[in-house]
Amino acid sequence: MGIRPDRVTTDGHGSYPRAIRTVLGKTVHHRTSAYLNNRLEQDHRGIKGRIRCMRGFKSHDAAELFCREHGELRNLLRPRRRHNQLVSASLRRARFVKAIRIALNIMQNA
Repeated sequence: MGIRPDRVTTDGHGSYPRAIRTVLGKTVHHRTSAYLNNRLEQDHRGIKGRIRCMRGFKSHDAAELFCREHGELRNLLRPRRRHNQLVSASLRRARFVKAIRIALNIMQNA
């Protein structure tokens, strides 16, 4: 089944406790805090900001396409390959320029 977490942090919605117990078991500690969950929420900030402007997606397919492409472009432009990896400014700049060239080439050929 994979790795099972020892704790889960959510915003406190009423449906979470039962779902966590059902899927992960009774030994998983469920924490509710808007602040402890902030790292995950910040990860989705780009998508949230985009869908607010568009007033939501009109279909599931549109949402799926946008999220997939947004994720691919975000990973392409990400300077670090691993968490807490130190990357010099010159290497970040070189990776960014290369990624922008790839992205522009893809968009021109689409």
